[in-house]
Amino acid sequence: VGGPDVLFVAEQPDPSPKPGEVLVRVKAAGINPVDGVVRGGFYPLLGEPPFILGWDISGTVAALGAGVTEFKVGDDVFGMPHFPKQAGAYAELATAPVDEIAAKPAAINHAQAAAL
Repeated sequence: VGGPDVLFVAEQPDPSPKPGEVLVRVKAAGINPVDGVVRGGFYPLLGEPPFILGWDISGTVAALGAGVTEFKVGDDVFGMPHFPKQAGAYAELATAPVDEIAAKPAAINHAQAAAL
């Protein structure tokens, strides 16, 4: 908890999508005001640090959880998965429930989609 100086990069095991989720290879992550609130220690829903910040995400579907028919591997998607719980958009890979993401419009890039 603290300013930007408390952020650090760490290796984590790759997440696996649960039934009804996809695994997203993150191409861009937005910086949301809630990220600063969490870092400031004013967001108890995540428990004790360390945790992976970031909710606003855009990327490519890398794997499908059981029962997923809405997307296929290789689809570009964006959204705000798992909010208000930990989403982990500031990572190379993140899981997302299919009802909390959407197909990324081809007219915008991943950085733009993560900012929506």
